This record gives sequence, C-alpha cells and structure tokens, in this order.
Amino acid sequence: MSSMSFRSSRPDSWVEPRAYRDASLRLQKYGRVQPMHQPSLLERLFASR
Repeated sequence: MSSMSFRSSRPDSWVEPRAYRDASLRLQKYGRVQPMHQPSLLERLFASR
C-alpha cells in the first residue's frame, strides 16, 4: 500500500454533481422537450381533441 495520496483542487463530478442550468438556457441549447413516444400519423389524425 502506498503512503502517497492524490489531492485535486476541483472535486470529482460524481461527488459534487453540476447544478441544473436555467430552463431558458436549456431551451436555447436543446430545444423544446420532446415526448418519449412520437405518435404515428394515424394516431395524430384520429386523436380526440
């Protein structure tokens, strides 16, 4: 076992995860939130509104 230890001035990302960004910045970067399931053409035509 080694007696040397490694120290960094910046904590690891899994120790201190990055804070969520502002919603407007996320919108600019990634665009609108997309649904998990994209409806097919028939589903969109016959969807009850």
